[in-house]
Amino acid sequence: MKDLVVATRNRGKLQEIREVLDGVVDMVYCAADFPDFPETIEDGLTFRDNALKKAREAMLFTGLPALADDSGLVVDALDGRPGVYSARFAGHGANDGDNNRRLLEELGNVPATQRMAAFVCVLAFVTPDGVEQVFSGRVGGTILKSERGKGGFGYDPLFLVDGFDRTMAELSLEEKNAISHRGQALHVFREFIKQRQ
Repeated sequence: MKDLVVATRNRGKLQEIREVLDGVVDMVYCAADFPDFPETIEDGLTFRDNALKKAREAMLFTGLPALADDSGLVVDALDGRPGVYSARFAGHGANDGDNNRRLLEELGNVPATQRMAAFVCVLAFVTPDGVEQVFSGRVGGTILKSERGKGGFGYDPLFLVDGFDRTMAELSLEEKNAISHRGQALHVFREFIKQRQ
């Protein structure tokens, strides 16, 4: 594939995507590469709804095939919250630190054995000629009581990955891309693109 626009301004997310798609997509653009790129109002009830809405709007604005994801943290003890509100769990304008503090507060009295969670990602791919495909990934883990690690972003420092003795923020980019929710969805998307070429 020649060109792809990713509907994100998140540089950490963009770096992960470029890494996985290297060799199958020539040029990966992002929202910051286009002046006046519209901000999608994420009002969907599911990750799928939001991902498709973002991809459709990015494709219409740029005229390029577009990829968008909606991903977040689903915590069992919080009945699936923060879910689609993961990026704004502590309110609009909240940063990663604010969201992590709110998560720790809400889980304050929850014992370690009941802090199970999962990162979920839904990727939507939309093209000007009408293709719409959705890909998903999920990785399980446990929410720690304090942050560990300097890598990654979002809830990564609190998320102890199942099968590892490290948080998502303590994994290398290569390890993270191999097992993460977004990495899983991206690898399926990469195979989809390869088969179309």
